[in-house]
Amino acid sequence: MSRTDPVLPGRPAGDRPDRPSATRRWIVIGAGAVGATVAAQLREVGVDVVVVARGANLDALRAGGLRYLRPPATPGGPADVRRVELTVAAGPGEVTLRAGDVLALATKAQDSEALLADWAWQPVDADADAAPTTAAETLPVVLLQNGLDSARAALRRFATVVDAVVMSPSSHLRPGEVISPAAPVAAAFLLGRVPTGGPGETVVEDIAADLHRAAFAVRVVGDIGRWKAGKLLGNLAYNLDALYPPGPRRDAVAAELLAEARRAFDAAGITTADLFAERGLDLTGLTIHDIPGHPRHGSSTWQSLARGASVESDYLNGEIVLLARLHGLAAPVNAGVAQRVATAARLGVPPGGLGEDDLDALLATVHPARPAAAVPGRPAAVLVEARTLHDELASAHPPLLLDVRWALGAPHGHDHYRDGHLPGAVHVDLDIELAAAPGGTAGRHPLPAIADLQAAARRWGLRAGRPVVVYDDNGGLSAARAWWLLRWAGVADVRILDGALAAWRDAGLALETGEIIPAPGDVELTAGHLPVLDADGAAAVARDGVLLDARAAERYRGEVEPVDPRAGHIPGAVSASTGDNLDAAGRFRPADELRARFAALGVPTPNVDGAGDGDGPSDAAPLAVYCGSGVTAAHEIAALAVAGLDAALYPGSWSAWSSDPNRPVATGPR
Repeated sequence: MSRTDPVLPGRPAGDRPDRPSATRRWIVIGAGAVGATVAAQLREVGVDVVVVARGANLDALRAGGLRYLRPPATPGGPADVRRVELTVAAGPGEVTLRAGDVLALATKAQDSEALLADWAWQPVDADADAAPTTAAETLPVVLLQNGLDSARAALRRFATVVDAVVMSPSSHLRPGEVISPAAPVAAAFLLGRVPTGGPGETVVEDIAADLHRAAFAVRVVGDIGRWKAGKLLGNLAYNLDALYPPGPRRDAVAAELLAEARRAFDAAGITTADLFAERGLDLTGLTIHDIPGHPRHGSSTWQSLARGASVESDYLNGEIVLLARLHGLAAPVNAGVAQRVATAARLGVPPGGLGEDDLDALLATVHPARPAAAVPGRPAAVLVEARTLHDELASAHPPLLLDVRWALGAPHGHDHYRDGHLPGAVHVDLDIELAAAPGGTAGRHPLPAIADLQAAARRWGLRAGRPVVVYDDNGGLSAARAWWLLRWAGVADVRILDGALAAWRDAGLALETGEIIPAPGDVELTAGHLPVLDADGAAAVARDGVLLDARAAERYRGEVEPVDPRAGHIPGAVSASTGDNLDAAGRFRPADELRARFAALGVPTPNVDGAGDGDGPSDAAPLAVYCGSGVTAAHEIAALAVAGLDAALYPGSWSAWSSDPNRPVATGPR
């Protein structure tokens, strides 16, 4: 479980007095990281516990009890090593069940079916005059597991099923030992009756009360299935954490996993809780502490590979594959990851045993037509959808968000940012940080000195290798300046939020207010990674190739000129207002529509096979863009990039050209 698990809403167990558990005994089936933590914490507050274990772990627990490592009593001190004596059993044959017992299944999901079948029909001791009964008929089973499958398996047999979302940073790497680094709250649980609204609410509250007494954060909710599905979205990356080093390639695969999962859930009619935005359960006490000599490593799958144990990929990524196939869809990325994890477990591959080349092979396998420009490590994709961005922000390696709200003559972008921005976004001042001082033939927004841009980027918190997403509130018209400028300065992975702030709101995603002051970054920038032109170069492209004027058509024609010295356009330029690259919702038009638009303007566009279309200037003819001051021209270059076309920027644009009395001016339509 990630140490950055979100806060969840629901009803606190503490809404009612804790019930005494003198008549309740917990049978914890599974003594791994979660099961042993639950057993130890319950035992320490006097709850009767039986732990069911197997193999070397069973032998170690029987021989010396549980070696339970807790955070140091004082910072920097030694680990708090406790020996917890537990009643240990190898299976149901060694446990006499009795009325009032709670069965807690804390194994991996792949073991659920067999274990539930073993325990369901065990007899339960009752009064001498009571009718014989079984565990499935009278005892509750609590599912402390990931995935969705265990609830279905339990409901085939058990009348009272309590499902749980588990948030536990504990680790289990050696027999008879569990490292529990969170304090004062050891873990957190979201509990709910399955099915929703079924009988047994008192049982759920009693179980929650025991966990609450044992120093766990607990909340009971009525829609646990929605939260389990939301948790599964976060679980999908566990296998990536186990197999691959962190980096942009792994993040790209993680985004694909989530996209496939959302399509499968939508097809199946499954709604998900948003574990990133919906908050309510107080986790302030769930603080991860360093335990000397025992660094925290990775996910539960990472721990399984480290121990040489089986993995639950068939019930995490495999669950998405199943849902997709049942509804006529495919989930090739999830299928590929599940296959790799299962193979790694079978072959004894250690955690992190696969490299970035395998990630490239995975992406190439599931996206055979994926252009090289979209593979991390090469020039990045241009756009990102709001929901995809939301998922990336919840990943272990989120992109840096830059809020570039700006409009000509509107100085209040920073105020609008403070009133509401994407979570974690940093404000960027276009006039000050994305441009040098204006003046004369340099134009109104000259390119900044590379040293100044680097200093600004470090203020934003940009670190080497971290992806960037930029956005604004006007279709990306100003954010594209940051997109272009960072790519010009050597940042390969920069994308524009398609649809801007409106798309985020339309997706029902939360904003936050106030100011984000990030930790300084360390990025090193170098100029010249994208082509630029001066005035002479722009004139040459207008003569020998295609020079697009991205301003509104009336400014191109010279009918109005609100800010620059002269009205009109560069002779030979073609009017191509960048606003026409957006649809009615403010999103970029599809690539084929953009290619058709630019082809109609005389731009040689690639066919499917990459060859030119043969119309207009030759395919080798240069292509460049200008606007009023080099801001919206960057947006036009982004639209060209979506269409598969590269273009140079004339940064000075019309503000520079019109300030030079020696430069000719044309008016009217072309």
